[in-house]
Amino acid sequence: MTIQLRAGDTVMFTGDSITDCQHLEIEQPLGWGYPLRVAGEWGYHHPDRAVTFLNTGIAGNKVMDLETRWERDVLSTGPDVVSVLVGANDVGWKDYAEDGYEIPAAEYGAGYDRLLAPLAERGARLILIEPFLLPVNEAQRVQREDLDPKIQVVRELAAKYGAHLLAADGLFAQLAATTGPECWAADGVHPTPAGHAALAAAWLQLVA
Repeated sequence: MTIQLRAGDTVMFTGDSITDCQHLEIEQPLGWGYPLRVAGEWGYHHPDRAVTFLNTGIAGNKVMDLETRWERDVLSTGPDVVSVLVGANDVGWKDYAEDGYEIPAAEYGAGYDRLLAPLAERGARLILIEPFLLPVNEAQRVQREDLDPKIQVVRELAAKYGAHLLAADGLFAQLAATTGPECWAADGVHPTPAGHAALAAAWLQLVA
């Protein structure tokens, strides 16, 4: 079952750099990535159903960072649909970086839950995008051990809140199986233009 976007709805994209895409630096409030592609495709195919799209992604953000600005950047706008992609920066670097850190999956999940609870109370429709990683080096292959439990957390939260889940990790793994990862995320984390197009197409399949 898809989310019904209605004329006059406000859709909020939020998260980290994958969503941010320099929306505060360039003269495009949606940035240059998948939120802009979604808005463009929606406007092209549904000119009779005008929707307001917003982007409050901030590069480098973890779940804890979203919490500190959630009221100001998300709740105060009264969005009808909220799309969240966060987790790449919550993946620990403790095994191979001098300034490494570790964020347990339970802590990540508890913080994420606190983001979603007030939205659910207000009746916002939710889209949760799995964090993903296409390893291009050994360090990132190690990171998978930390990422996989956090992906499971997002799946469980989607079930808890009746949110639509965009299974981005599986999507990119399938795409990379025949082309290699660099086509979709040259550094293993940040999507290429083709990767953003894939995310946007998958996102649009969740709405009607």
